[in-house]
Amino acid sequence: MAILKIARMGHPVLLQRAEPVADPTAPEIRRLVADMIETMHDASGAGLAAPQVHVPLRLFVFRVAADRATGDAEDVPMPDTVVINPHIEAIGEDARLCWEGCLSIPGLRAAVPRAWRIRYTGVDTAGHPVGREVTGFHAGVVQHEYDHLDGILYPMRMRDFTLFGFTEELARAAARQGGGAA
Repeated sequence: MAILKIARMGHPVLLQRAEPVADPTAPEIRRLVADMIETMHDASGAGLAAPQVHVPLRLFVFRVAADRATGDAEDVPMPDTVVINPHIEAIGEDARLCWEGCLSIPGLRAAVPRAWRIRYTGVDTAGHPVGREVTGFHAGVVQHEYDHLDGILYPMRMRDFTLFGFTEELARAAARQGGGAA
């Protein structure tokens, strides 16, 4: 396995729509997924989309760590997961602000409006169907990574730029106020 180079904001591959994966079971797709998972762990990320590693294909990997899950029945810890050729849909009208960061936009975080409950589907590297209905952090990370497949970075979804800043500054502000963003 290998650590992959992460594309940074401004790189053209991040702003284009990714192509479907023709054969999710192909050995090169399995290698890519393994390398993406290793890269995600190395960077302490919660998710990573193929365009972020300079590969314009419709796949992403993610995980939901125990300390990120809300404990809601549809937002529980999840091991490393791959979703190839995904589809997502919002369930209901409930949208909430979720604090997000991105490996392609290091050092910054923002509150981004996201559907609170979604359904996602796709396949894994064996071609088996994957998907579920999820809420909370799980729903947010899936939406964030799915956006990368359509050339959308989280600042493009923002409505209130007063809730956007450097991770360290947001943490200091939250500590002064006794909780919050970071």
